[in-house]
Order: sequence, then C-alpha cells, then structure tokens
Amino acid sequence: MEHRTVDELMTRNVVRVRPDTPFKEIVKELAENDVTAVPVVDQGGRVVGVVSEADLMRKSADQPDPFGRVPVPNLEAWERAKAEGARAEELMSAPPVCARPEWNVVETARLMSAQNVKRLPVVDETDRLVGIISRADVLRVFLREDSAIREEIERDLLQRTMGVSPSAVRVEVSEGQVRLTGDVEARSMIPVIERLCRSVDGVVSVHQRLAYASDDTGGGFPRGAGGA
Repeated sequence: MEHRTVDELMTRNVVRVRPDTPFKEIVKELAENDVTAVPVVDQGGRVVGVVSEADLMRKSADQPDPFGRVPVPNLEAWERAKAEGARAEELMSAPPVCARPEWNVVETARLMSAQNVKRLPVVDETDRLVGIISRADVLRVFLREDSAIREEIERDLLQRTMGVSPSAVRVEVSEGQVRLTGDVEARSMIPVIERLCRSVDGVVSVHQRLAYASDDTGGGFPRGAGGA
C-alpha cells in the first residue's frame, strides 16, 4: 500500500517572516498572500515559531472601546505580552508545531486535530523550513479517483497483503465509499481487511458483507455474519 506523503502534498514556496519583522509588515504579508498564518524563521532558515491572525488579533482585542461599552479584557500575562508585542518574535506562538516531509496524511491530520491548527510548517531533520501543509492539502487525498482506490484495494491489499483471490471478494467504490462482498477463509480476516481498507488514501467509509469458511475467533456465530 502506498500513502501520499507530506512531501507530495505540501506547498514549497512558503511566505515567511523573520523574528524582527514588525507587526504591520506581518499584517501586510498575510493580506497580500491571502494566508492566515506565517512561519517565523531565523537566519539559518530554522522555524522558531508561527504568527497567525489569532496572535495578531490580540492587539485589537486589547484596545479600549472608544465608547466605553466593552470592558478591557482581563488577559493572562502571556496574552498581555503578545497584545503589547510589536515584532514577530513577541507575537508568535512557540515552540512551533511542525510536520516532517515523510509523514503520511493520517499522521499529519491527527497532529492538526490535536493541536487545533489549520496548517503546519514542514521541516527537515535540521528544523529548516522546506514547505507548509494545510488542511486543504490534506483533504486533497479525497479527490482520488474511485478506480485508483479499487485497484489498490484489489491488488495491494487483498491479493498481496491478505492473499485473497480476486474472484473471492468483490470490491465496489463509489464517491470514496467502499463496499466489499464475497467470501474469505477465516472470520478473523474480516476486521483486518476492513481496517486496511479504511487506511487507503481517499477512502471515506467501508461497508462489508463478507462470509467466512471457518470461525477461528471462538465467537460461535454462523458463517456469513459480516457487518453491514
């Protein structure tokens, strides 16, 4: 099985700023390049932080309401420091959360979700910036053709990995939704096949109606009791 990597999906021409880049210059870079965050890199090209619109918005949120209707927010010390910051190094979120070029889509998506970020700088083994990957880049795997998904499942997963004959299991793929029907030798093979199918790039869901010749799980269920 082949998974698309960050190196294949990332944007290589990355908008970046230096630690001493002024506040207004950062705002200008975001606006002119239609991005919502930029990595901050040092003289050696290593990523030291990320400045996002959220970081910059603290400046506006900390300003007093000219009409006195909204009280000034009670910020934590670190939030106050950011609100008063004037350069990237004072505004950025650090240490940066980064991805590596060799990561697959699953690893990258999980980190984005866990850190609640929209994009990740991509760094090499020396922490130098080589690209950036966004949620939109990760979602591009779901544009994969159904025929390519079906071929990978039939050839790489069922035949090569599981040793299942092409005539034993029928694979249908529509809009990324995989449906498996047919017969396998042992009941224990069914959850393994399901799990492997779900890991194929571009798969949205997996449904199976697989029968089995022998129950090697000790479950005592009748032949053909596969899930819907």
